Amino acid sequence: MPKRILNGTVVSDQNSQTVTVLVERRFKHPLLQKTVRRTKKYRAHDEQDQFKVGDKVRIQECAPKSKTKRWEILTSEAAAAE
Repeated sequence: MPKRILNGTVVSDQNSQTVTVLVERRFKHPLLQKTVRRTKKYRAHDEQDQFKVGDKVRIQECAPKSKTKRWEILTSEAAAAE
């Protein structure tokens, strides 16, 4: 089964080797046909503590690294665009 990859923004980097990433998804409401925004926060592993608040990043599913961490950072979106 392929691992999920999500795009998001770092909203917290206070913990060592961990960042909190806010991921937003948009979808059309089934009845009202209005575009709805939903957000969710994921805690991701950041080995070198290189990402700061406001950075756009890509995260990927991985084996559990701690009680709350199930994701790891692949790259920043700026580096992926180049």
